[in-house]
Amino acid sequence: MKLAAIDIGSNAVRLQITKVIEYEKIITFKKLEYVRFPLRLGRDVFSQGRISEFNEERFFKLMTAYKNLINLYEVDGYYGCATSAMRESENGKAIVDRVKEEMGLSIEIISGEQEADMINKVILQGLDDGHYIHIDVGGGSTELNIYEKHEKVYTHSFKIGSVRTLEGRNVPEAWDEMRNWVAKHAFKKGEKITAVGTGGNINKLYELSNPEKKKRKMSLDTLIRTQEVLKNLSLEDRLNKLQLNPDRADVIIPASDIYIEVMKSAKAKSIIVPDVGLKDGINYYLYQAHHPESEKVFVKN
Repeated sequence: MKLAAIDIGSNAVRLQITKVIEYEKIITFKKLEYVRFPLRLGRDVFSQGRISEFNEERFFKLMTAYKNLINLYEVDGYYGCATSAMRESENGKAIVDRVKEEMGLSIEIISGEQEADMINKVILQGLDDGHYIHIDVGGGSTELNIYEKHEKVYTHSFKIGSVRTLEGRNVPEAWDEMRNWVAKHAFKKGEKITAVGTGGNINKLYELSNPEKKKRKMSLDTLIRTQEVLKNLSLEDRLNKLQLNPDRADVIIPASDIYIEVMKSAKAKSIIVPDVGLKDGINYYLYQAHHPESEKVFVKN
C-alpha cells in the first residue's frame, strides 16, 4: 500500500509519499518521496487577508506537480489538508474549489483542533503515563495539547505563529491568553511536566544544539542558549555559516520564542523532539481509514 500526504502550511507546502510495510504486528511507514516547497502563503494572508493572484498561480503549479507525483507513484489513498493561512484567507475556499474543479485534487481546510488531533495520533504512541504538554508551532498558529496518563485532557489553538510574528501580526493579547491558558491547565505544583515539540523549527533548533546523543531531547536551558547563538548571528550568517534555508533562517527565532514561552509558563524543564509532524498524522489517519478494525502496532520509519 502507498499513501500520500499533502500538508499546506503558512510557511511551506509539503508532500510525502509513503509505502506501508506490514509484517507480523508491526506497521512500518517507509518514505518514498518527500518534497517541501517554501510558498509562504501566510505572508499574504497575515498582511493582506487574502492570497495574492501571484501566489495563487504558484500554488496551482505546485499542486499540479504534486498531483503528477501522486499519479506516478500510483498511491492507494491521499489526503490534502490546509491549515492556518488557508483558513484565514478570504479567498482560501475559492482556491481550494478551483484546484478540485480543474485538477480533481481534493483539499480540506481543517481547523486548528483537527490539525492537533492528527498529530496527536502519532505523538501519543511515544508517550508514557506521565504529564506532557505538546507544542506544535506553525507559521500561523500554535496548537497546545496537555496529556495526563496517556490521555489528552486539554487542547487549544492560538493565533500565534512564526510567519505571523515575522509579519508583525501577533498581538500582545494573544500571548497573554496563551500564557494564562498554559499556567491554568499545564502547571501543577509539585508535579513534573515535560514538553513535546513538533514543527520544522524545533527540529532545526535541536540539530543546532549539537546533541551528544540521539535522545531527541533537550533542556530548556539548552534551547535558550541555542536561541542566543542564533540571535547573535545576522540573517546572512544564518544563511551562509549555518546553511539554513531562507524560509527557515528568518522564522527560527520567532518560533523559538513560542516554545520557550510555553515551556516557562508550564514550568517544563525539558522538551522531547520526536521529529514527526502533520504529514505523519495524515499517514496514520489514512492507514486507519483503510484498516478501521486494525489492532496492529504502528511504527514510523
